[in-house]
Amino acid sequence: MPESKLHVVLLRSTPDPEEVIAQAAKLCYSPASIDDLKKQIESKNQANFIGKLTDMRHHSPLEHATFTFGVEGISRSCSHQIVRHRLASYSQQSQRYVGQQSGKTGGFHFVVPPGIDKIGKKTWFIEKMNIIQQWYDELTEALGNEGERAFEDARFLLPNAAETKIIITMNARELLHFIQVRCCNRAQWEVRELATEMLRQAKQVSPHIFKDAGPGCVNGACPEGKMTCGEMNEVRTRFKNLS
Repeated sequence: MPESKLHVVLLRSTPDPEEVIAQAAKLCYSPASIDDLKKQIESKNQANFIGKLTDMRHHSPLEHATFTFGVEGISRSCSHQIVRHRLASYSQQSQRYVGQQSGKTGGFHFVVPPGIDKIGKKTWFIEKMNIIQQWYDELTEALGNEGERAFEDARFLLPNAAETKIIITMNARELLHFIQVRCCNRAQWEVRELATEMLRQAKQVSPHIFKDAGPGCVNGACPEGKMTCGEMNEVRTRFKNLS
């Protein structure tokens, strides 16, 4: 039953995403044919155009570029927050088909919140996870110890701390929205860490689309109003320098 740590991999992204986005945006205003427009765009650097596009908030062309991430080492608590972003595709490891018995799989992995470690309760927390594992093993044994008929009921014992794995596909527009909401200091620590790492990796393959990406306060006033964290300058500096 090891403690899980966040691991994010950008599995795939649209090849030349900025060219695709530029084609979609310029098509709206150009009388040129698709082939001619394609040649014009491929012959030029689209960085300035992408910047103008995002400055104008003309975001619909961004939907033509997609990014697929493989994520592990997050809790079920975190994944419940992620799937609330509906304009995305998700494939998540099933607790119904994937057993978590200690004897066969080493038991369920779990995430320990930093706040619990900070107050000196990490050992206590791990002990409780071990107890839950014992309950899970006992119940799966009673249910037949094999296959979905056992796992689908035994999983009711598993905590929100239990690790999950998920593949996420978002278009660039939705990814920017996800980053804006979930990188905020007021977002839950785990999903904030995930969103920040997704942004870091997306910037590596598409630096101009995500050049100014970050929580809402990076490019304007804090959207949280009276609930602001009060650290806007620090947040802006951190995300401007994210690489």
